Amino acid sequence: MRQIVCISTLHRVAVLDIDDLMVVSQRNNARVNVTGLLFFDGKRFLQALEGKEDAVATTLARIRQDERHRAVVMLSDRIIAAREFGAWAMAYRPADDGGEAMTRIDALTAKAAPSVRATFEGFAQVHRAA
Repeated sequence: MRQIVCISTLHRVAVLDIDDLMVVSQRNNARVNVTGLLFFDGKRFLQALEGKEDAVATTLARIRQDERHRAVVMLSDRIIAAREFGAWAMAYRPADDGGEAMTRIDALTAKAAPSVRATFEGFAQVHRAA
């Protein structure tokens, strides 16, 4: 099974409905049995995708072609023995979350590898401090 972690930036001209994005992502990922985590801070997307190698590659290609994403950068690409995130999950950090994002990230990354967990925790902490 393959797991990738990537980051991208919301394209300035893109219109984003986060609820619509969540519904479409869940539907698309369920269809190809890709799971993971998406954290969106209002400006950047940090996501982990896991599943069969071809399904993850296809999902990443779809993200790269999505007009809402720019500057997609792969942070890690590794083979895993079992899914670390279970069912697809999404965390969304509103501007005034009061630290709730960290609690959610801790829970959603509990079974992830230490390096993957640290990536999500660091991302959430930086944006919490901003």
